[in-house]
Amino acid sequence: MIPKKKSVVIVEDDLLLQQHLIEILKVAEDITFLGAVSSAEEAEKKIPSLYPDVILMDINLPGKSGIDCIRELKKRLPEVEVVMLTAYEEEDNIFRALKEGASGYLLKSSNSNDILDAIRDVFAGESPFSGPIARKMAMYFREEREIEDERETLSPRETEVLKLLAAGYIHKEVADELGITLPTVRTYVKRICFKLHVRSKVEAIIKYLS
Repeated sequence: MIPKKKSVVIVEDDLLLQQHLIEILKVAEDITFLGAVSSAEEAEKKIPSLYPDVILMDINLPGKSGIDCIRELKKRLPEVEVVMLTAYEEEDNIFRALKEGASGYLLKSSNSNDILDAIRDVFAGESPFSGPIARKMAMYFREEREIEDERETLSPRETEVLKLLAAGYIHKEVADELGITLPTVRTYVKRICFKLHVRSKVEAIIKYLS
């Protein structure tokens, strides 16, 4: 069976960076580039009719922010995966974007391989983060534990999901087994990754089994 191509849309107001991203996507054999827009308002108008698998979203857009744009697009495209692009490692924005439904976070300085890998990862249900951002997230959680002196644990449902993933179930099989939707499984996987302080589903499984 030929693997399904991942369809991608870009939301980026820096036209030089936008063109750079377009060139990266167009040479990838497993990705279909659907289009690029320069504002949240334009994204909300055009993207829902394109039904992309993945959106590369600039967090700091003119007018409405990328975070607000996620909120609106997720209402109309609940299964779309969003990878945020930013020039800064801002914890507050990272967690705001994740709360609104972002699946991953990359610095704009990321190389072409990291960008393509991020698209492939979110398409596979994982949560990619640039190394510097992952370190900031880990530091944030460490500081939170020190301040609140609390131990983060997985909920019973998150544990069920992780056990099935560790047993080799794919996301759809987990959804069928637990009687939940595929987007809900993906949400659980993201929560599990954050609580275990890992960057991907594979790392979460390894940490769970170790």
